[in-house]
Amino acid sequence: MAAATGLRRGASGSAVKALCVFVHGRGQSPEEMESHVLKRLWATNVAFTLPRAPRGAWYDAKAVDPISSTTRAQLEEALGLLGDEIAALRADYPGLPLLLAGFSQGACLSLEYVCRGQDAPDALAALTGCRVGTTSCDRPLAAPADLPVYLSGSDADPWIPVTASAEAMLELGRQKLQLRTDLFPGRGHEVSPPEIAMLETMLTDLGNGHKPRFNATR
Repeated sequence: MAAATGLRRGASGSAVKALCVFVHGRGQSPEEMESHVLKRLWATNVAFTLPRAPRGAWYDAKAVDPISSTTRAQLEEALGLLGDEIAALRADYPGLPLLLAGFSQGACLSLEYVCRGQDAPDALAALTGCRVGTTSCDRPLAAPADLPVYLSGSDADPWIPVTASAEAMLELGRQKLQLRTDLFPGRGHEVSPPEIAMLETMLTDLGNGHKPRFNATR
């Protein structure tokens, strides 16, 4: 899978105090995430990278389907591209804290990246996400302990069932992460204002030199 051109947005140079890699969902684009998420944030000291899935999706299967050999191969390629994007942003701004974030399939991919335990970000925001596959699949559980993680979901989301969100919450809790979860009744497939507020407070905390405290209200 050849890398496709993503977007760089936000602050640059000495103004940068925190970094964020934001991963789009299935059938979406970095431009949509810029419009629907980044432009709703007050984050003047954050450098953003928005990767682009070469085929418009990071993998073909639904997140809750059992992991086939094809899905595993696609997932590994996507995780490699995500790792490259994270490494490139960190190389441009060494030593600065990085938030990995994503929506829908992008949130699922970000969760899988963190659960592999390599080159971990300083925090994770998985907006409407779950683990890829089922509980019977062989899935890594190597996320670094105490990593701040925000995971959201909805009982009305057509792509990520509430059961899958609950299973992800349980798996993340077992890995002893600093976990904050929110379930928004009736919320459609979107990033709601409270989720934007949480993302903003996480970036603000990282830019101020400390771990996210998840102090945004619902």
